[in-house]
Amino acid sequence: MFEGAFVALVTPFKDGRVDEETLRRLVDFQIESGTSGIVPCGTTGESATLSHAEHKTVVEVVIEQAAKRVPVIAGAGSNNTAEAIELTLHAKQAGADAALHITPYYNKPTQEGIYQHFKAIAEACRFPLVPYNIAGRTAVNIETPTMARIAELDEVVAVKEASGSINQMVDVIMACKPELDVLSGDDGMLLPLLAVGGKGVISVVNNLVPDKVIEVVRAWQEGDTVRARQLFFKLLPLCKAMFIETNPMPAKTAMEMMGLIPSAQMRLPMCQMQPANKEKLAGVLKEYGLIT
Repeated sequence: MFEGAFVALVTPFKDGRVDEETLRRLVDFQIESGTSGIVPCGTTGESATLSHAEHKTVVEVVIEQAAKRVPVIAGAGSNNTAEAIELTLHAKQAGADAALHITPYYNKPTQEGIYQHFKAIAEACRFPLVPYNIAGRTAVNIETPTMARIAELDEVVAVKEASGSINQMVDVIMACKPELDVLSGDDGMLLPLLAVGGKGVISVVNNLVPDKVIEVVRAWQEGDTVRARQLFFKLLPLCKAMFIETNPMPAKTAMEMMGLIPSAQMRLPMCQMQPANKEKLAGVLKEYGLIT
């Protein structure tokens, strides 16, 4: 159902509010550059500091602007199952194509609790779901047997796997139903995941160079593995630069430098990058030809 290079879209701010005008421009930029789909209100979209009203507005604006030109997988995750259901129902009613769900964070649920969380969302919403496994953010890993159970839910169509372990990614692909689309949640794991049967990536660096990320995927799909490797290696320093500091701080800073957004405003506890790291980031962008 989902393959290619999807953008984990940033949420632009202006004077402390969601900058809807810039958000619409970013959606158009992504689609015109060939992105496979758009994922608003994820980690990169600073969902943790959006109010519920803002969250819903961002989802609605992205869906409206995308106008069915590409799929929209709306972030709807929460550590509160009832809240996750509410956000998923909103995404469904707004016209999204699926909902992205992070593992419940802070609560540190058991593996059974994780399964019951996703089961409850599936039963309440009857809408395509994409579980998002990133233990570095949530403190809880979705173990492969649990992911296989979750994948048996009819509503689960894909998974964003950001465990950082290619072994776990392989295990998930082998353990889950063949029609489950496994997407990398880590730009630096894109090519290794494609090589073992993954379908693509939900990408941070896609905010900057969507055409370059999709090139890697297309080269692989066309069987040109040498070109895919060359393109991936060229892209890798830029991918790594997106994590010089906590995401989305480098991504937003780079986008401001490139003129993609008027301001790299973030909400506390996200803050402006340290000067030395900002200089390193600028150096990578210059080397890549994205700024002068």
